[in-house]
Amino acid sequence: MTPVLKLCVALFMTLSLAACALPRGAAIESEIVNESGADTPTFQVVEVTREITPMLKQWPNAIYLTHYNWPNTSSGANASVIRTGDMLDITIWDSQDNSLLTTPGQRFIQMPPVEVDGNGSIFLPYVNKVGVRGLTPAAARSKIQSRLEPLAPSAQVQVTLKQGRDHSVDVVGGVAQPGAFPMPSRNYKILNVLADAGGIPPTLRNPRVRLLRGSKTYEISADSLTANGSHNALLQPRDTVVVEEDDRSFTAFGASGKEDLIYFPKDNITALEAMSLMGGLADARANPEGVLVLRAYDARDIKPGMQGPDQRDVVFTFDLTSADGLFAARQFHIMDGDTVLATESPVNNTRTIFALVGSLIGLGRQVTTFTN
Repeated sequence: MTPVLKLCVALFMTLSLAACALPRGAAIESEIVNESGADTPTFQVVEVTREITPMLKQWPNAIYLTHYNWPNTSSGANASVIRTGDMLDITIWDSQDNSLLTTPGQRFIQMPPVEVDGNGSIFLPYVNKVGVRGLTPAAARSKIQSRLEPLAPSAQVQVTLKQGRDHSVDVVGGVAQPGAFPMPSRNYKILNVLADAGGIPPTLRNPRVRLLRGSKTYEISADSLTANGSHNALLQPRDTVVVEEDDRSFTAFGASGKEDLIYFPKDNITALEAMSLMGGLADARANPEGVLVLRAYDARDIKPGMQGPDQRDVVFTFDLTSADGLFAARQFHIMDGDTVLATESPVNNTRTIFALVGSLIGLGRQVTTFTN
């Protein structure tokens, strides 16, 4: 063996031993999942196949709900009910000649607007206070007329309601014209107030609509709200509507077209869709048999003997070289905060070694030719 050839062999052995130390853009799958075989692993590894995807859908937060207990179209309130702060215009008609309410020759009296006080009452001359809160204008008219009957048996009452601040709905963000919007009728619905507020700008990313009602908060995606008429809920006085961008995201990392924080463009995205959002796998670097999803569960989700993860940290693995793996990736949903990792192919190091060895052999041949 010539000295040059001996040198090439020595360099080959050195490069082979150093293969694992070659610079790489991402980890190799085995480097991450091997710990799962330890006596006390610190995380759980789950190989995702079509067979187990139905089970995984039973795990905590496996699928993002498009709405949270969203009220239906019949859950609104009667906007014509009198509330504190409302103003009542009261007209009393009385044809009696000696009426206490009208002057001679006068057939009716138009009273100044009366505000419903904090106790839900209004004050009327000769009658004192009359409780009207919670009544419709028709019921209030009947009650006032009955209270006037001892004084003016033939009197007739007309009541017109002017709704106060408590009969409005606030829209505080995510629309072209936020503000307070009076409820024109009992059939005022959430799509009505969004339209009155100028609508949701098309530039808003996967907008979410929140309805704050008393101590409760309801939420729905704008797409789901507009796609189904049963979600167009009736509003109640003093409701607050907030429209915000979807802030859920996952981290794209490794041998993919893009390494970045990627926001959800719609309510639910699958692992396969996530790979598309990442720009796909890098052809010359990625290992399609080693696509990983890293997820951290809440400690409350770890319930021995129950359907769910065994440990807080879980690594889901996908083999995208088989139809089974591709279909499984289509059924697996990404969660907020996940990391999607495209691992590096171990073949890349081998290719690098062979390229270096080939260069050395070529150099050795040149040196041998030169010395001869």
